Amino acid sequence: MNNNTSFELHLFESFKEGDETAFTYFYDKYFRRITSFSIQFIYDKDEAENLTQEAFVHLWQNRETVESLNGIQSFLYTYTKSKCLNMIRHNKVKDKFKSDVLNQKERALDIEILNSVQFDTLELTELERLIQESISDLPPKTREVFIKKRFEDKKNAEIAEEMQVTLKAVEAHMTKALKILKTKLSDYLFFIFILICNN
Repeated sequence: MNNNTSFELHLFESFKEGDETAFTYFYDKYFRRITSFSIQFIYDKDEAENLTQEAFVHLWQNRETVESLNGIQSFLYTYTKSKCLNMIRHNKVKDKFKSDVLNQKERALDIEILNSVQFDTLELTELERLIQESISDLPPKTREVFIKKRFEDKKNAEIAEEMQVTLKAVEAHMTKALKILKTKLSDYLFFIFILICNN
C-alpha cells in the first residue's frame, strides 16, 4: 500500500465519521470529473455543476452507507448518471408539452386564416356541406373508421377493438377514406385540412 492510498484511507475513515476537511479533500478531487461526466449527458456546464453539487450533498448525507474508498467515486457516478437520465426524460416531457402548445397555436392560426379568407364562389357553410356529403358517400366501414378517428378522436387500437377488426384493417380504411376525400375535394384541400385533419 503506497503512501497516497494510506493517506486517503485515513481520510476516508475521517469522512465517514463526519470530518468536513476530509469531505473537502474528496470534493476537490472528484468535482471536475463528475462535472465533465454530467456534461456528456446534458451538454450544459452550469447545470452539470449544479448537479455535481447536489451529488456531493447527497454523498455527505449518506456517507455512512459508503463501504470503501473506491465507493466514494462509484457513489458519485451512480447518483449523477441517474439524475442526468431523469433530467433527459423530464426535458423530453417538456419538449412534448411545448410541441402540444405549438400545435394548438398553429391550429388557432389556421382557424384565423380560414376566417379571414373571402370565398368567391363557395361559402363556408357550402364547403362544410360538401365535406359532410363526401364523408357520407364513403363505404360504410370506411366511413365508420374515419368518423371514429377524426371526430371522436379515438386511437387505432380502440377502433379496432370496437369494430372487431385488425389494426391493419383500421389503417387500410383510413388510407382509403383520405384517398377518396382527397380526390373528391381536391380543389379545397387547404381548407379541408384545416376543418378535418386538424380536428
